[in-house]
Amino acid sequence: MARLKIRDALRRAMVEEMRRDDRIFLMGEEVGYYDGAYKVSQGMLAEFGPQRIVDTPISEAASPGSASARRWWACGRSSSS
Repeated sequence: MARLKIRDALRRAMVEEMRRDDRIFLMGEEVGYYDGAYKVSQGMLAEFGPQRIVDTPISEAASPGSASARRWWACGRSSSS
């Protein structure tokens, strides 16, 4: 059986759901252009675009404004590695 890193399993699940439901989006600190502090959202900006993968300070992620929207919040710490 192939082994997955936790971040890869999370990414697969998130991508699968985002492909299934276009109301889902991800917003948080460094999730877009930086691909997430721990690379969980790696490649998602390229696939889903900046409308669904939104870099924002975590304090701004609390109210995306639509009751019908489905969202994930992400926060992380930059690593120097």
